[in-house]
Amino acid sequence: MDAIIMCGMPAVGKTTVTRIIASTLKVPLVGGGDILKEIALEQGYHATGDDWWDTAEGMRFLEKRKGSSKFDKEVDSRLLKKVDKGNVVITSYTLPWLAKKGIKVWLSASPASRAVRMAKRDTTTPEEAMKVIAKRDEENYLLYKKLYKIEFGRDLSPFQLVVGTDGIPAEKVAKEILDYIAAVSP
Repeated sequence: MDAIIMCGMPAVGKTTVTRIIASTLKVPLVGGGDILKEIALEQGYHATGDDWWDTAEGMRFLEKRKGSSKFDKEVDSRLLKKVDKGNVVITSYTLPWLAKKGIKVWLSASPASRAVRMAKRDTTTPEEAMKVIAKRDEENYLLYKKLYKIEFGRDLSPFQLVVGTDGIPAEKVAKEILDYIAAVSP
């Protein structure tokens, strides 16, 4: 099976949907964020939990990361090797533009929907989550534009499938993706 590469803005539902897909297909799930967290751990950070990026320490690491492209390039290098092997579901902000192989899926949602999702996940208010989302969206866009000239969140040309998640249960989103995979896989 080809690697399945899932992408989308922060708090769009990637983690929940990809867990369902990986479990259904009985293949490993690897996140670009997980590998970046491994690198953060190697740097002495306490990078644990799905919401770590939205903590003060996570934000500090993201600031440090902005100073050197070595972090992101190492993550991408490790992920590209996994794409070549296949039989994996990967979440990554950059891989859809970098990988020549794989089924590439973009999850889409409004900032307001993402803020509600983040607020529930991180036990904060939607207003505070909206501020975090705005900051992360801008930082991600600028980072990937600088590193790879990627128009993150604006250029959807690498994707074979775009699925909206606003108000749609993760199971239904996952089923749409699984149906697509079944239709295009040999």
